[in-house]
Amino acid sequence: MAAPTAAPKPARKRRKSTSPAPPTPAPDALQELNEILERLKNLDLPEEDGEPLESDYHVMQIPLLDELVRLHLGATYDYFCSGNMFIYYSVEQAVEVASYVRERCPREPRYKGPDFFLVKGVDGRKERTRWVVWEEGGRYPDLVIEIVSPSTAAKDKEANVEFYAQVFRVPEYFWYDPYTGELAGYRLVGDAYKRLEPNEHGWLWSEVLGAYVGIWEGEWRQRRRRWVRLYDASGALVLTESERAEQERQRAEQERQRAEAEAQRAEQERQRAEQERQRREQVEAELEQLRAKLREMGVEP
Repeated sequence: MAAPTAAPKPARKRRKSTSPAPPTPAPDALQELNEILERLKNLDLPEEDGEPLESDYHVMQIPLLDELVRLHLGATYDYFCSGNMFIYYSVEQAVEVASYVRERCPREPRYKGPDFFLVKGVDGRKERTRWVVWEEGGRYPDLVIEIVSPSTAAKDKEANVEFYAQVFRVPEYFWYDPYTGELAGYRLVGDAYKRLEPNEHGWLWSEVLGAYVGIWEGEWRQRRRRWVRLYDASGALVLTESERAEQERQRAEQERQRAEAEAQRAEQERQRAEQERQRREQVEAELEQLRAKLREMGVEP
């Protein structure tokens, strides 16, 4: 007799998930986001405004700072620094700059192109012709240095202090006025800048750089000026490539002169020893002659 077939078990009802469904963006918000993304993709961002640099001092000082920072921090694997480069930080600002540069609209845009800036924690080997915040993971500069000119004095000394603190939130901001010799620095504390106190040399300590920012008077590339320079934690001047090469040349020259002086001393010692040997041989010869004469006289010396 065939075994009775077991009755099928009733299917289990699947428990409904109790987690809330993710909120669906409103159609208007989605449309606005898509429009912003589309505008970002289609923006043709200028790399310069066609205006020349302020002065010969700017032309020299900016690459000097760039070189010193790179030599002090080392290889650019985890930082980027540059000067006179546009920084784009919002769609509206980017549109303003593009319109102003390409169409010369009467209204001046909110463009920002610091004389020198440094961003840490990024790949500095990447080629850039402008700094676009939304393409750099939302990264803003960690340090900005402005070189004051008569036309930018009010902006650099007053407006930028507020702008870099509240809009960019730059941890450190410095400006130098080559016409008055005044150097100022600020560190972000909370939502505002606190002015840095200089040390006994007039230098300002930068936590971002791990070095002092100070003024050095001397010649660089055939121009003798008061330059913005860096000093390390021990107070030693951070040297440029040419200064390092000159220092190495001087060390090599000093070593050559030391070796030459040592060789001269050795030669003088050799000559002195040779003269002493000759003098002794001459004395010995004279004594032998005297002994011979005494023997001829029957006297044994």
